[in-house]
Amino acid sequence: MRNWEKALEKHVREWMDYQLGITERRPETIVPQETLTIQRFRESLERRGGELLKMDVSVQPYRIQRLDLEELVRYQLYFTKLIKVKDHYHLEEHIHKREAKTHAGRIIIDKRLQDSSLQAARHSPPTDIKGERSFVYDRRKAVQYAERWWNDYNPQYRAFSVNCTNFVSQCLRAGNAPMRGMPNREKGWWYTDDGWSYSWSVAHSFRWYLSSSTSGLTAVEVEEAADLGLGDVICYDFNGDNRWQHTTIVTNFDGNNEPLVNAQTSNSRARYWKYDDSTAWTPNIKYKFFRIQ
Repeated sequence: MRNWEKALEKHVREWMDYQLGITERRPETIVPQETLTIQRFRESLERRGGELLKMDVSVQPYRIQRLDLEELVRYQLYFTKLIKVKDHYHLEEHIHKREAKTHAGRIIIDKRLQDSSLQAARHSPPTDIKGERSFVYDRRKAVQYAERWWNDYNPQYRAFSVNCTNFVSQCLRAGNAPMRGMPNREKGWWYTDDGWSYSWSVAHSFRWYLSSSTSGLTAVEVEEAADLGLGDVICYDFNGDNRWQHTTIVTNFDGNNEPLVNAQTSNSRARYWKYDDSTAWTPNIKYKFFRIQ
């Protein structure tokens, strides 16, 4: 085993021990911002009456750069958390892309690479079109799709660097949601091999589409996350500036009957809906809850 591999293995073990509360000593190589996300996760779990029982981690390096005694290691961290909330157990899964810098076989710093979801384009709300047929939304099929593809990419669709809304749109389509508006990218909600609407792939446009659509794929905005069911949608404005940056789909519920969501870009499964363990989270975060009709 090479020196950087030994150092990375030791570091990840310390990171796990800190997550699990086995040690209260923060690994020095973790940046302070990420320490705050771990603290918020712990506080959130405590408020929910939950426990983190176990973690499993897999490390997959995919790029190594060497310069004299230093190495820059980019790797993918796949981890699973076994969580108990009241009498309900569930597995929460995440994929993080990370970067560690070593010197003489010792890790100097390790950080999570910033999700590109905050850089999503902003477009005007799609123009509505009247007179399209109604549909019956198959929530079971939408959730099955979300469970199958949360950490994979369906070759029938394009994959984007910011893929959260594209992924949720695919889930809704799998649930029999009708497309409309093609070929105008500013109208409706649709996807073809040759193009797609802004609302299909851009979180900001999708949020406004759901608020305004009166035909085809339609939704009702509800006040609380507790009003959502399987296959419903949550939109996120992390900075509270009305620039909507992220989209998730409800796939399960915890022991308090609060939604657990699947998402892409930063791929995750059965994640607590508030995203308070995200590096994108701010105290100004806003949510919109949409029940698909």
